Amino acid sequence: MGKQKSDEKKKKKKSSQLVIRIDTGERDAFVKLCDALDTSAAREIRRFMRDWVAAHAPKPDVEEQAVAAPAPESAAASPPEAVAEEKPAAKVNRKRVVAPAA
Repeated sequence: MGKQKSDEKKKKKKSSQLVIRIDTGERDAFVKLCDALDTSAAREIRRFMRDWVAAHAPKPDVEEQAVAAPAPESAAASPPEAVAEEKPAAKVNRKRVVAPAA
């Protein structure tokens, strides 16, 4: 059982580095705060990077999703209008017309 856990850790091992230059005071304050919160600076930077990429990565189009993962048989039989309903309706900007006072 111990051997299996060891093999799983090896698969998850990080293999890249990102070297950045930062102000010494900012680095020291960050590392000190991470220590106080019982975490590591590297862990928090990796978490930030994952969250940032997830928030800013371009979303694939509906057509690209269909190519990447074919729809199940039951969904393939549905009419194309069902896909159009999933997209939010375009916002319509309308100017309010106010009648002049009589």
